[in-house]
This record gives sequence, structure tokens and C-alpha cells, in this order.
Amino acid sequence: MSDLFERVLLPIAEKTDAQATARAVQAHLDDDSRVIAVHVIEKAGGAPDKAGVEQRELEAEESFDALRDGLGDGDVDTEIRYGTDVADTIFEAAADHDVSSIVITPRGGSRLVRLLTGDVALDIVTESDRPVVVLPDPERDDGSDGSTATDGGSEA
Repeated sequence: MSDLFERVLLPIAEKTDAQATARAVQAHLDDDSRVIAVHVIEKAGGAPDKAGVEQRELEAEESFDALRDGLGDGDVDTEIRYGTDVADTIFEAAADHDVSSIVITPRGGSRLVRLLTGDVALDIVTESDRPVVVLPDPERDDGSDGSTATDGGSEA
């Protein structure tokens, strides 16, 4: 096992993202790997939130279930966090759990979508104080190389 996959943080945005992340990371984990999945519920910072907190917590739990299903027998620690900046909240989780890396699977999206919603994946890659591993989804069949990542861990 590579030290990068000893203790990994998987930011999970939603169920489809969790399934893609599980497919991508599974081959890199072994019995000694510790997986911590985090879902960030983005708070609006004084403005009305996009959806009710309870609804978003249920969606997070469904995402965690999809990740567990995709990883098989491996143990996955899960955590819901709340923050106004998704990338910063992911960095806080990484520090709190002292992870060896943050592992993301880019999701598709146009440049316009990234401009309007922000690019959490880009922030994670460029601002992290620890290694970030970007893994392609092995089932991606859209011909993309994954370079159109939009959002590594939020509900943007």
C-alpha cells in the first residue's frame, strides 16, 4: 500500500459522486487503509439555505451508504460537516483526522457552470496542505479525461 492511501479523506457530494469515488479508489485501498468520508452541507452564511438541513442530512446518509456499497466490506468512517466554504471545511476535516491524502474523483461540468458555482475541486487541489489524489472514474464513458471537475464535495 502506498502511504498516500493509508488514511484517506473522501469528500462526497452526492450519491452518484459516492459511487464514482468508490469505483475509483477501491483498487488503491488495502486492509490497512482507513477511509474517512465527509459530506459538507454548505451553509449560506446569513442567507437562506438551498434546502432544509434535515433533507440534506438524509441525502448525505444515502451518499455514505452508496460509498459503503461500492467499497464492499471495508470500514468507512463518515462525517457530516457544516460550513460556508466547502474547501476550507474539507481541509479542516483532513487536519482533524490527520489524513495522508484527500482523494477526489472529478465530476463533469462546463466552464460556465464552474464559473457560476465555483470550483471546489480546483480549490482542493491548489490550496491543500497535504497530498491530493485525483482519480478518474473507471466507468466514465463520456470520453472526458476528467479535466472538467466542478465540485469535489459540496452541493453547489
